[in-house]
Amino acid sequence: MDAIPVAEWNALIGGNYPFLQHAFLCALEKFSCVGAHVGWIPRHLVYSKNNQIMGAMPLYEKHNSWGEFVFDHAWADAYQRYGVEYYPKLVNAIPFTPASGQRILLNSENDKETARLLVAAANALVNEGNYSGLHSLFPATKDFAILNQQHAISRNDCQFHWHNQGYTCFEDFLGRLKSKKRKNIKQERRKVAEAGVKIRRLDGHMASADDWYDFTALYQKMYDRKYGMPAFNQAFFMDIAQSMPNQIQLVLASRDQHRRNQNCLAAALMYCDDTTLYGRHWGSEHYIDSLHFEVCYYQGIELCIEKGLQRFDPGAQGEHKIARGFAPTRTQSLHWMAQSPFNQAIAQFVEREQSGVQRYIDAVSAHSPYNTAA
Repeated sequence: MDAIPVAEWNALIGGNYPFLQHAFLCALEKFSCVGAHVGWIPRHLVYSKNNQIMGAMPLYEKHNSWGEFVFDHAWADAYQRYGVEYYPKLVNAIPFTPASGQRILLNSENDKETARLLVAAANALVNEGNYSGLHSLFPATKDFAILNQQHAISRNDCQFHWHNQGYTCFEDFLGRLKSKKRKNIKQERRKVAEAGVKIRRLDGHMASADDWYDFTALYQKMYDRKYGMPAFNQAFFMDIAQSMPNQIQLVLASRDQHRRNQNCLAAALMYCDDTTLYGRHWGSEHYIDSLHFEVCYYQGIELCIEKGLQRFDPGAQGEHKIARGFAPTRTQSLHWMAQSPFNQAIAQFVEREQSGVQRYIDAVSAHSPYNTAA
């Protein structure tokens, strides 16, 4: 990324989407969050005309399926059993980030010719690099329409997002919920307060090196316990806090807010753009009833209301989010597979998967916590 002009790249990003910011992608490379050692090798595609960038695509050569959140392990296993190479593959995605957004960057959103050239060039790279396919993960709806070219296979999945209905305060939001759900949320917040937990929300300007040390330690412990190797490190977090401070929101929970380093119990990291808050990482030192919901969800909802943000995307998975005001939301991905014996089988798999996702969305939608009249 450091070979690409910062201002020209960032000028292509709509709505200040945080995960495409030059500083974010550059920090991934600078602090070894991506690279050959983790199987995420940058292969960014840039189209320039008259010494000006007209369009671009973030691309990575992948040697595993780690950190994608669109699961294709069954495809990789089938290739391996048949003696066909599935890796490397090419992905148009943000590493370790299941947040929908731009996946093709255009100097003008109506520049169909540049879009066509970029998609054609990305597909040409598949052939030149002997990749098994090209995968565009979590494209925004507008980008999905641009990227959905001939022979693309479309997949869906479900996340749970919160939508701001013009709420003026948290109590206003609670007032739209069914009585039982409203009481449960109040009870959860009360449990945290009665445990003596203090909450601080800090942007990149306010968070100190000690705060980032606390957060990183909690985040890495959580990954060690549940998910394996953590992707990010303290140097990365401190760098983006300095380079994009207004888009960072760090939530810290402690029992004594005056002794931060010794008493940090839990923490969550969120990013924001012009319309959306993105919950990304969380960690905790000790179990406190309902602390996860307070730090990861209720603080984010309050922040959206305060800032007038339209949507809160707290990350992948989690049916427990429904009872807390989050609604099932369809996510998308696109896959162009090079010729292989499995193309027809993959297409049939995806067709069945689409039906299953729709049935799941219909089923969980029936458990909406909102009053019918809301």
